[in-house]
Amino acid sequence: MPLPRYLAAALACITLASCAQTPPASAPQPESARLGQELRALIGTAACSSDAQCRTVPVGAKACGGAAGYWAWSTQNTDADALKALAARQAAAHRREIEASGLRSNCAVATDPGAACVAGHCQLTATAAPSRGAQ
Repeated sequence: MPLPRYLAAALACITLASCAQTPPASAPQPESARLGQELRALIGTAACSSDAQCRTVPVGAKACGGAAGYWAWSTQNTDADALKALAARQAAAHRREIEASGLRSNCAVATDPGAACVAGHCQLTATAAPSRGAQ
């Protein structure tokens, strides 16, 4: 017994749809972004019990030189040497990406805003704090 035409057409559509190509993978993440994520993971929640435990670390790079911004971290649960080494690797990767792309900068100097313990977590003290995604 032959299949009705509508059923044959439906089966053909399902078969073709199952053979559709998967979309191409998104562009690879820049090294500085990946290292920035590692840096965030190392900093964690920046838990603190006093201002004395709070520090800042320069992150990223500007085309004219210097850091793109600062992130707050705590000495309570973070290895300072590992943090500084990772931040230096992230900044170097960002500088390489800037040089390769020809990006320009406003050349404004990002000053260290300092950090304080607020509600049990280290936070930047300046009002113009960089976003968590600063590179």
